[in-house]
Amino acid sequence: MENVVVIGGGPAGLSAAIYLARAGLSPLVFAGSPPGGQLTLTSEVENFPGHDSILGSELIEKMRKQAQRFGAKIVDENVFKVDFSKRPFEVFVSESTKIFSQDQLASRLSSGSVAPRSSSPNEGSLRRSLAQTTDFRKNFVSSLAVIIATGAKALWLNVPGEQELRGKGVSACATCDGFFFKDKVVAVVGGGDTAMEEALTLTKFAKKVYIIHRRDSFRASKIMQERVFSNKKIEVIWNAQVVEVMGKNHLEGIKIKSTYGKNLPQFKILAVDGLFVAIGHKPDTEIFAGQVELDEKGYVITAQRLAMELAKLKSKNEKIKMTIENEKLEKIVEKFDFNYQMITSVPGVFAAGDCVDYVYRQAATAAGMGVSAALEVERWLENFKTD
Repeated sequence: MENVVVIGGGPAGLSAAIYLARAGLSPLVFAGSPPGGQLTLTSEVENFPGHDSILGSELIEKMRKQAQRFGAKIVDENVFKVDFSKRPFEVFVSESTKIFSQDQLASRLSSGSVAPRSSSPNEGSLRRSLAQTTDFRKNFVSSLAVIIATGAKALWLNVPGEQELRGKGVSACATCDGFFFKDKVVAVVGGGDTAMEEALTLTKFAKKVYIIHRRDSFRASKIMQERVFSNKKIEVIWNAQVVEVMGKNHLEGIKIKSTYGKNLPQFKILAVDGLFVAIGHKPDTEIFAGQVELDEKGYVITAQRLAMELAKLKSKNEKIKMTIENEKLEKIVEKFDFNYQMITSVPGVFAAGDCVDYVYRQAATAAGMGVSAALEVERWLENFKTD
C-alpha cells in the first residue's frame, strides 16, 4: 500500500515528489515513457528560478535526482487506467513494470543498473498490491492518495519539417522562447486568444510579427483583436496556412498556401527566424474521464478552479444564477472539499500542473502547483488517518 502515487514526471509531478519525500511519505512516481513531459522538448530554459540558462532535459534530471535523494521512487512507465471509485485507489501499470524497494532503488542508482525485484515479501518489500485484471492482465498499485500531474501537449500543424525543427526555431510558447528572437522576424499560427497573446508577447522582442490565419476573421475576443490590429509590429496574413517548415539546422522560412482559391492554390515562401504554433493544447487526461470532474476541453477541475469560475460568473451579473453554465457548476460543487485548493472532485485525489492550468502553462507555475498539491496531500493524509 502506497501513501501517495504521483502520475506524471514533469515539473509539477517532480516538485510534488520532492516535498512528499521530504515529509517522509515515500511517494511512488510514474513519470511516463518517455519521462519528463514537454520540458524535455525545450532546448533552453532561461525563466526557471535559480538558473540563468539550462536545458529542459537537464532541469528535469536535476529534479528527478533531488526527489530520489529524499526517498522518492520513480518508475518511467505510463499509467493506462485508474480506479478512484473506492479507497485505496488503484493505479494500473504495465505487467512488466519493475517497482523497487528502497534498498533496491539505492543499489540501482549507485550502480546505474536495474536490481532484480525481491522475491521475498519481507526483504525490503514495498507491500505492493500487484494483481491482474481479467480484461487487461496488468498490474495495479494501491494508494491512499493520488496526485494527477500528467501535463498537456501542444497541438501541432503536422507539416513537413515541423517536428525536426522544434527547439530550433519552432516553438509553442512565446513566454518561454520569445527572448531568443530579439530583433528577429517571427510568425504565429492561429486565430484565437492564445495566438493573439503569443503575437503581442513576441512584439516585446521581435522586430516583425506575422499572424497567419486560415480564415478571413479571428475567433479571438474583441479586445484582443483590437490590441493586435493597433500594434504596428504585427502584420496579419489572412486565408493562409503553413504547409511546410523549411531549414536544415535551424528554421529559415515557411511555405504558406492560400486557402481562398482551392482550384488555384498560391504558394509563398516567408522568411522567418521563428515560428510559434498557437492552435491550442490538449491535456493528457483521457484515463481520468469518468473518474474525476473534467471540463469540456479535458482539463482537471480542482476546488480552486471551481471557486474561481463560480466567482467570475456571479460577479458579471446577479441573474447569472439562472444561466446554464452556472447550473452545471453548481451541480458539482458538493463533490469538492474547499478546505483544499488542489483537490479534485474525489477526496484524496489532487491535481497540479498543465493538466489543470490552461492559462499560464509555465514550468515554474507547474512546479508551484505541484508543491501546493504535495502540502495538501500531507495534510489530507493526516486528517484521513485520524478519522
